[in-house]
Amino acid sequence: MAFAIRPSDLQRKVRVKKTANLVLFVVDASWSMAVAERMSATKGAIFSLLTDAYQRRDRVGLVVFQKDRATLVLPPTSSVLLAQRALSDIPVGGKTPLSAGLLMTHQVLQRERILHPDIAPLVILLTDGAGNVAITAMPPQDEAHRLAEQIAADEIRSVVINMEHAAFDQGLAQALADHLKAPCYTLQDLKAETLYQAVKDEMLIDRRGN
Repeated sequence: MAFAIRPSDLQRKVRVKKTANLVLFVVDASWSMAVAERMSATKGAIFSLLTDAYQRRDRVGLVVFQKDRATLVLPPTSSVLLAQRALSDIPVGGKTPLSAGLLMTHQVLQRERILHPDIAPLVILLTDGAGNVAITAMPPQDEAHRLAEQIAADEIRSVVINMEHAAFDQGLAQALADHLKAPCYTLQDLKAETLYQAVKDEMLIDRRGN
């Protein structure tokens, strides 16, 4: 019995490599009236994202900056247990080393890209944009803007969430977002649920864009 094989009849197994999300929260923990609710909302959003990440390869991390330094409080992880331990006691207060926070953010993501070349990083920066501690001899704001431009040049997607009260807003968070080439949101009534949804929306935008 004669038969013919056409090219359309041939099949091959193709493995599609899934891109993993890495959401790095970068939080200003210097002294302000909103610091308690800021940290509460951030912790809630991280736990929500970790719950979602349990069945995927997504990871979440947290950089906190205050006084004269930045600290990687939660290295990128998908472990809820590790997150609970790391987030249980975060110090707040002091000056605002915005540059140190941005520098550590860049370093963490550069290292992660080497270890995990397939990651899609997303930085969620919660700040009023007012840095007053510099790493070098540059003015703090100029230094922070230069570091922000380096992050943008590496095509790292960022979102700035302006934590300044509307009555005192001088546009510093928006200026920082401009240097990051990032959107700037103001969440007047910040709750864990709204921050979580904002992050999820940005992740969806990033996937559609790719």
